[in-house]
Amino acid sequence: MSAVEQYARAHIVTDEAQDPPAVPVALRYDPEADPQQVHIMLPGHHEWVFARDLLEQGLRAPAAAGDVRIWPCGRVQAVMEFHSARGVAVVQFETKTLIRFLRRTYMATPVSSQS
Repeated sequence: MSAVEQYARAHIVTDEAQDPPAVPVALRYDPEADPQQVHIMLPGHHEWVFARDLLEQGLRAPAAAGDVRIWPCGRVQAVMEFHSARGVAVVQFETKTLIRFLRRTYMATPVSSQS
């Protein structure tokens, strides 16, 4: 199976009065390397790796594992919060983008790995 890579636009959430511009984000899944993990690459070479199940759960209800928190934000958006020694990054995505990515990951996963 080949890796799934999807590029998206997301908004970095800040405390500024105006909405920040959208930034490019890469979503990656490699079933051969680890069929249980997804990768999110933020601008500035910041990469987060976490369980694909966490992403799926976070689209329905608040979910957290380690330094990653995900929750739905209204009907059409989802928020991811990434914690590190350098601080916290909060990123807002369109939910349909993340759902499309998840669907592609499940199509790329060998059946024996989904159990």
